[in-house]
Amino acid sequence: MPTVAKGDGMRGLAVFISDIRNCKSKEAEQKRINKELANIRSKFKGDKTLDGYNKKKYVCKLLFIFLLGHDIDFGHMEAVNLLSSNKYTEKQIGYLFISVLVNTDSALIRLIIQAIKNDLEARHPVHICLALQCIANIGSKEMAEALTKEIPKLIVSGETIDAVKQSACLCLLRLFRTSPETVPPGEWTQRVGHLLNDQHLGVVTSATSLIHTLAQKTPEDFKPCVQLAISRLSRIVTSSYTDLQDYTYYFVPAPWLSVKLLRLLQVYPPPEDPALRGRLNECLETILNKAQEPPKSKKVQHSNAKNAVLFEAINLIIHHDTEPSLLVRACNQLGQFLQHRETNLRYLALESMCLLASSEFSHEAVKKHMDTVITALKTERDVSVRQRAVDLLYGMCDKSNAEEIVAEMLSYLETADYSIREEMVLKVAILAEKYPVDYTWYVDTILNLIRIAGDYVSDEVWYRVIQIVINRDDVQGYAAKVVFEALQAPACHENMVKVGGYILGEFGNLIAGDQRSSPMVQFQLLHSKYHLCSAPTRGLLLSTYIKFINLFPEIKGQLQDVLRNNNNLQNADAELQQRAIEYLQLSTVASQDVLATVLEEMPPFPERESSILAKLKKKKPNVSDIEVVKEGKKSSNPPTLNNSAANTPEATPASAPVPVMAAAPAPAPVQSASDDLLGLSAGPAAAAPVTNNFAAPAAPAGGGGLLVDVFDTPPAQNNVSTALAPQAEENFFKFAIKNNGVLFENELLQIGVKAEYKGNLGRLGLFYGNKTSYPFQFFTPTVSCPGELASAMNVQTKPLDVNTVEGGAQVQQIINVECIADFVDAPILSIKFSYSGSMQQINLMLPVMLNKFFEPVEMDATSFFNRWKQLSSPGQEEQKIFKASFPINSDTSRTKLLGFGFGLLDGVDPNPDNFVGAGIIKAQSSQVGCLLRLEPNMQAQMYRLTLRTSSKSVTTRLADLLLKLF
Repeated sequence: MPTVAKGDGMRGLAVFISDIRNCKSKEAEQKRINKELANIRSKFKGDKTLDGYNKKKYVCKLLFIFLLGHDIDFGHMEAVNLLSSNKYTEKQIGYLFISVLVNTDSALIRLIIQAIKNDLEARHPVHICLALQCIANIGSKEMAEALTKEIPKLIVSGETIDAVKQSACLCLLRLFRTSPETVPPGEWTQRVGHLLNDQHLGVVTSATSLIHTLAQKTPEDFKPCVQLAISRLSRIVTSSYTDLQDYTYYFVPAPWLSVKLLRLLQVYPPPEDPALRGRLNECLETILNKAQEPPKSKKVQHSNAKNAVLFEAINLIIHHDTEPSLLVRACNQLGQFLQHRETNLRYLALESMCLLASSEFSHEAVKKHMDTVITALKTERDVSVRQRAVDLLYGMCDKSNAEEIVAEMLSYLETADYSIREEMVLKVAILAEKYPVDYTWYVDTILNLIRIAGDYVSDEVWYRVIQIVINRDDVQGYAAKVVFEALQAPACHENMVKVGGYILGEFGNLIAGDQRSSPMVQFQLLHSKYHLCSAPTRGLLLSTYIKFINLFPEIKGQLQDVLRNNNNLQNADAELQQRAIEYLQLSTVASQDVLATVLEEMPPFPERESSILAKLKKKKPNVSDIEVVKEGKKSSNPPTLNNSAANTPEATPASAPVPVMAAAPAPAPVQSASDDLLGLSAGPAAAAPVTNNFAAPAAPAGGGGLLVDVFDTPPAQNNVSTALAPQAEENFFKFAIKNNGVLFENELLQIGVKAEYKGNLGRLGLFYGNKTSYPFQFFTPTVSCPGELASAMNVQTKPLDVNTVEGGAQVQQIINVECIADFVDAPILSIKFSYSGSMQQINLMLPVMLNKFFEPVEMDATSFFNRWKQLSSPGQEEQKIFKASFPINSDTSRTKLLGFGFGLLDGVDPNPDNFVGAGIIKAQSSQVGCLLRLEPNMQAQMYRLTLRTSSKSVTTRLADLLLKLF
């Protein structure tokens, strides 16, 4: 930086500042400022031309007065004139004044832009840096449109010095963030990636920030940067280079650059090149190893820098989600932080483990830390850390530990902070429903929830338990018994009264044989709560009383007395008055047969989306990310209470007398979760003919993990452009072995998928998340089946309820698919919306593949080889010998084959390293038996894959899909 020449000290400015500081009052200060402003104004308007020094001095005084909080309405032109000076100090003050005082809509902006252009075209590095800093400070759209062609030239020019390249990268980054559409793509985008190899680490750091932001918008343009980023990261992490001497921060080499490179790599999937992937894994392993080493300094700066790199590396491992060993190591490392004395580290560890819990590879490793997380929940002082502990318990919960986790959350709920109680109630209700030990445990859990935190139990929760009880014959008597016992407590929450009133009104007869719960005792117990309840709850109890008249004719008189009571017949609440009058007339006029028909037991509720899960997502949108990203084999989906319905206002007993007063249809037979996993079996489709010689396996004992329903919507067939978005095909094939995950993500939109399949039927929940702070207008997703796929697959799409997705919000769409015949192509998902006035279109492949309709088969060695010999006709076998795309690992291969849908047959192949599997492809028109043998060669890192099926097209398609996995 140039030194200040003698005489540039601006003594007049120093005197003015001293005078201001010596002022004893506000009035004195204002008087001195007014005097100075008048003097400056007269100097600027005088006939005598001011030299550069005096212009600079007076502009500095105006800037100081502005910073004191006073308005400045003149002097701007003089500041612009300073930009043409060749003296550094005068040009610097001019740029400083413009950066602070000039608005983006100023009439002088064009003059300023021209002056900046002149400086950019000059070869004086200091002047170029001043101009770049001014551009970045103002960052207006007009300035971006005028200068975005000049700045990239500075970045890629071989004559530009390092300091200018740094400033140019950061300046362009600022303009891109302000007006992305004004930064044109071009040849420079291909050349800017080479800055990652620059010798100057300051240039590399600035360039990495720029490339990371640009790559989020157009990842394909910067894909070659992945190799350069891995190479640079490897040199930083695994080597001791002398060029890191000035960039080592408390014994941590270039921590900020390492973090930026790791973030850049998170924009892309794992590298396909085995050598490149191995080098990246080596870097990540080195970072994890260094985290285990003793600290080289006791300074907090050392641990902060070291942990920053570590957490970003763990984020990359989670993003890739392909290396089981790294995921488990990351989980173990985070587990050590759970008991660290630093609160921020405990918070970050819990947050990262929430994401690890959603990976099929690390879920079991996360579960090992359950006791530590529970201890943190009970002992942490910081409520935000306790909140993350709750999130992690929710994320790690599955069928094996649900009972313990729910019990611990209920225990903590009694003393939990008020700010997180409502969210905890929703999570406990969802976990109890998704992973029930049995239905009686579910009922006990929800009633306990109401007892502990009744004020925080929303209507959706108690609606849900009522519907589940109504839809389950085997739990109705138990539910009536436990709610009767719960109502006997002296202090009983109103939500418990609502649940008790509804259940006893429907099923009180099941416990009426016991004298301790006789009809009169039930009535007296409920009526003792009547005067303490709000009007909606009283209305529900009146509905219970009319039900009692039908169930227990022996207490009809006492019940009619209550209905005749003037407090009810003449109640100020019109709803209560109407119920009392109508129920009294119904019980008086109608015969017993008519009464029994009108007040018949409620039929099972139809399936709809779980309103509890929907409420949790609305309250805390990021919980849906955990739900969507949660990955697992479809054969391991936990059972849920899918046959119970989510409530709509029509289903609430207090607000809708119609279900009670109207003649109810005959109850439909109640199906267990194993009978109707998806709610799709009610259709008229006939059983498909079996074309294989081995039997299909029995249906799983539980349902799937989706709390959603089927909507009878006609198939959407739209003619849309099928030009796929970047990485669409890459992301599509990731779903070959998983049902849940992120299908697409850019800087605007994230699309998550949560799918479930049974037989030839499937259901996908699509989650569209607006990542910006601005709404998406005219948001319209459509699904089309190109070419022959239309005859091989039936797709039904539920239209969105809204066409605007607010900033930061998420909407869900349900898509039902039916496999008619075997197929190759995938449905096309096209999303159109308007963002900031411009129309956007994103075309993706919907992750519905042939293997999604697989059902695994168990068989012994004799049956397998007999069937293997039968499938020996031409076209029934496909054999591939190929090089492994990923390092061969037995556990990983087993996980992939199970996720693909095969039932693995252990002990069938004489070579224990080989994999043998069997399954059935279920379609409406046929069922195709499939046999597999996969032979890995560890030394040569090659596979031999042999597939035999009864259909040539199925054999070819399955072989193509499996090749992409191994």
